[in-house]
Amino acid sequence: MLFNNLMHVSFYTDRLEAMEDFYINKLGGELKIVTRAKAYLDRPQSGYHALALADPEKVIIVYIELAPGQFVELFPKNEGQGPAPRMGENLGYAHFALTVDDIFAAREELERRGVVFDTEISKGPSETYQMWVHDPDGNAFEIMQYTSRSFQVVGHIM
Repeated sequence: MLFNNLMHVSFYTDRLEAMEDFYINKLGGELKIVTRAKAYLDRPQSGYHALALADPEKVIIVYIELAPGQFVELFPKNEGQGPAPRMGENLGYAHFALTVDDIFAAREELERRGVVFDTEISKGPSETYQMWVHDPDGNAFEIMQYTSRSFQVVGHIM
């Protein structure tokens, strides 16, 4: 068995509109799916069924395509759900990365769209260019450009 790609990363948010704006208008993603609670009206076994009865128009899932077949999935936060931990605070999810063909041109374009970067462009020990940014909820991610010497391309086992 071979995996085809990483289909999506998923986040709960209490700022759905700000997150949509960031991933669509700032990063240039395309809104592909908006699922409302009413999709679960005929699924009484689902955790969304009660919500479908109470508030059928409530948006419960948003998919934004950032690259062909690769998405950011957003869920409105559940009642009582606390904030996400800061990066490195807990085990588990740390960040995701996006690749571009020209990191310098990408930065210029994204800055024109209003993206504020956490770091300058640098080349990491893996010989891959990188810069860090975060979304409105503070989820950190990298934007990267492979080089001909990138460990991700040529491999590197020490």
